[in-house]
Amino acid sequence: ILQNLKSNASSKLVITSAAFQDHIMRSLLHPDFSLSDPLRRHSRGKHPQQEEREYVLDPAPPPLTLAQKLGLVASPRERLTEDEWTRVKERSVQQEESAQPCAICREEFQLQPQVLLSCSHVFHRACLQAFERFSGRKRCPLCRREPYETRVISDAARLFQHRCATRIQAYWRGYMARKWYRTIKKTICPKDKRLRRQFFESRLQELNDSFVRYCHTDTEAFLSDIDRSLSSSRRVFQQLERKSVSEPQENDWDRIKSQVIQRGVWDCPICLTALSNLSLPTVSARSNHQQRRPTVLLSCSHLFHQLCLEAFEAFSADSRPLCPLCRSAYHKKPI
Repeated sequence: ILQNLKSNASSKLVITSAAFQDHIMRSLLHPDFSLSDPLRRHSRGKHPQQEEREYVLDPAPPPLTLAQKLGLVASPRERLTEDEWTRVKERSVQQEESAQPCAICREEFQLQPQVLLSCSHVFHRACLQAFERFSGRKRCPLCRREPYETRVISDAARLFQHRCATRIQAYWRGYMARKWYRTIKKTICPKDKRLRRQFFESRLQELNDSFVRYCHTDTEAFLSDIDRSLSSSRRVFQQLERKSVSEPQENDWDRIKSQVIQRGVWDCPICLTALSNLSLPTVSARSNHQQRRPTVLLSCSHLFHQLCLEAFEAFSADSRPLCPLCRSAYHKKPI
């Protein structure tokens, strides 16, 4: 019996030693193990799916060693199922992890690769890999949970694309609204008085600009021709007016005198001094104390001192001067 017990104990010891040796060989001396980077990611080819497709970034766990099967060494945790990953992602969405900057570099995710940890925290993929190389272990930078699983997601990229599309649409709507307003502003007259005046001024300016633009002559010469035409027309009308003026008769002079008396103006418009003449009673009544000066009556019913009118005619450039007040041709009569 003792020999059997000794043989069973020795065989159990041999099996345990073999199990530990197998565990050490397969875990600590793994072919992919590197002393310079103990957490170096296992080599894996490019993921066959698109970048927007979510997938677990961690490699598949190796098969259990003999020591793990015998319970001598703790077995690794089972990988999260799709349902568990769904719950983790829902918790991350509720916390708005993808809408906030990366906790490591404090920059927006935008379109850069993004990873979701099993603790529901989100980081840049490159930032998390740099953090793992720096720390030498897989520990969440926020909650310090270890170990964790990583899953590539694209929530932040979709949010960034949505913001960009919203901004582009807002800019486009603003451009169309401004274009529509400029069209309405050019075609519909406003109700405000000041704006209405500006509207008609701008339309008139546009018409003038278009006229000048399509006019194939020199603008200065064109305006000079207009000035010369106006001067010639003015001279012609003045000559016709002078020819049409006939000398008043005695009855006409009496009527003109009555108009002067009704107007009641007894000052010379040129020298601004009082008029005096015995032919007009009202004038002589005012001017008995003054020195009498010759007065002339024009056919346009205006009174002047004779000397003042002669001086005005001497300084006039026209061959036949016009009345200093009404600018019309006249005949004069001393009174």
